[in-house]
Amino acid sequence: MPTKVAIVGQGYVGLPLAMSATGAGHTVLGIDRDEKLVASLNSGTSFIEDIPDSALAEAIKNGYRASSSFEDISDCSIVVVCVPTPLDEKGSPDNSILVSAVHSISNFIKSDALLIIESTIAPGTMRRVVAPIVVDKLGNKEFDLVFSPERIDPLNKKWNLQNTPKLVAGMNDRALARATEFYSTFVSEVVPGSSVEVIETAKLLENSFRFINISFINEIAIMCNALNINVLDVIEAAATKPYGFMPFYPGSGIGGHCIPVDPIYLASAAREAGSPSRFIELARDINSAMPAHFVGRAVEKLGSLSGKKIIVIGVAYKANVADTRESSSVRIIELLKSAGANVSWHDELVKNWRGEKSSKLSQDFDLAILATPHDNIELDALGSVPLIDTRGAN
Repeated sequence: MPTKVAIVGQGYVGLPLAMSATGAGHTVLGIDRDEKLVASLNSGTSFIEDIPDSALAEAIKNGYRASSSFEDISDCSIVVVCVPTPLDEKGSPDNSILVSAVHSISNFIKSDALLIIESTIAPGTMRRVVAPIVVDKLGNKEFDLVFSPERIDPLNKKWNLQNTPKLVAGMNDRALARATEFYSTFVSEVVPGSSVEVIETAKLLENSFRFINISFINEIAIMCNALNINVLDVIEAAATKPYGFMPFYPGSGIGGHCIPVDPIYLASAAREAGSPSRFIELARDINSAMPAHFVGRAVEKLGSLSGKKIIVIGVAYKANVADTRESSSVRIIELLKSAGANVSWHDELVKNWRGEKSSKLSQDFDLAILATPHDNIELDALGSVPLIDTRGAN
């Protein structure tokens, strides 16, 4: 049954969710503290590659609007939280944005509302952190609390919000039933979990699996380079096995809002429980070392980097998106500069970053490092400039 829904956080997770819910007939309010973003969304301008302006305009016509005020959720029957849960400056889990959002929501959420958390969290966070905040604010008023982790993969042409199974776990049976009914209006398969702790951990397991396997293939790529073997040919050959193998591909590290972050939440919870995860810690070390590996490759090609003109191609964390969160290019550029190189970067999707503008590709460089291969990058413009391809091609 269509209802009024507030979705807190209108980023790469919240906005696609808002569009899907609106398309299913719900009246959707998108809440975000960024007033410029709110104004942009209400004017019909999307900043997310998966959501064209035309889709946003259609949603606005069907009742979607954005707001920066939590007061507006007071008449919403369902509130979904899609705010970031990043790492802090020390590389530890940081729930402060989520905690702040839950406090703000609890000031205005109506009695008997359904509150859903989609943000990635460590096992036990729903029961030990989120629930007490809401109980403290609402007292004896009834409310339903659910955890349903996002599974967004930007620009994935095969798997999207509608056809990716949705994990749902409620703090009670009624909460689970309500959330299942809501998500079933626009997701083809809703999978109930036996407890919120199971689903909290399942989300972290999914991305820790990728995190560890990417670190492994990065290590294999380094080994193949030392043996003068093309790692991409090795992966292609191994991938012919129809069982027991899944191809992963090397790169300059791991970036984005999930893969480099989620395993650290799991590792942190494991340490607190007295059962540290050696695999995750080792994978983190390997992936963190990849930028230094490629700067070392640059030294092998050029000798001293002092005064050398080097361009890093791609500062987004993933091909064909403009998101720079946790991008390994940041560390590559820092290390190159600390070695005395004159560093430029090229990324026509990002365009402006850290007070600098994207540089054009040309033959006026001593070396190019391909970090993130967006489509339609004109590498031919480099001419004879030596190129290090972090994906393993050379």
